[in-house]
Amino acid sequence: MEILLQNNQDQYPVDSSRFRSQIAQVLENMEETECELSLLLTDDAEIRRLNKTYRNLDQATDVLSFPQDEEAVNEKGKTLLGDVVISVETAARQAEEHHLSFNEELILLAIHGILHLLGYDHERSPQDARVMKDKTRMIFESLFPGRRPSGTSNF
Repeated sequence: MEILLQNNQDQYPVDSSRFRSQIAQVLENMEETECELSLLLTDDAEIRRLNKTYRNLDQATDVLSFPQDEEAVNEKGKTLLGDVVISVETAARQAEEHHLSFNEELILLAIHGILHLLGYDHERSPQDARVMKDKTRMIFESLFPGRRPSGTSNF
């Protein structure tokens, strides 16, 4: 698997090596090992701009997902999953609200974004929302045994 990580913000330190390793665990858990995933860590201003451009919503959000075409592959023949963009500023605020560490919140948002790349969508129906929430929690708890988002978390 290939994990491309770009950190465009410097307000919050992120251990890129640890983050990349945990994302690899997420992908292994999802049985997506022959793939390429792009991750962008950014700030509220940038994610707001992307949200307005691609979703016509003029507001910051926590995570955006941009899936590739199902048959898209890179030069090595690996499936291109797509791009996940995470607002690190929003993640820092939500970590407190969700009673998680900053790193746990980043991983939670990454899991959510990756599930969207794989076709899960909580906005289709209450049943789909439940399936996505259950899958998110199962994967999260495999990385952080005994930990669970709480407070205001919808995951």
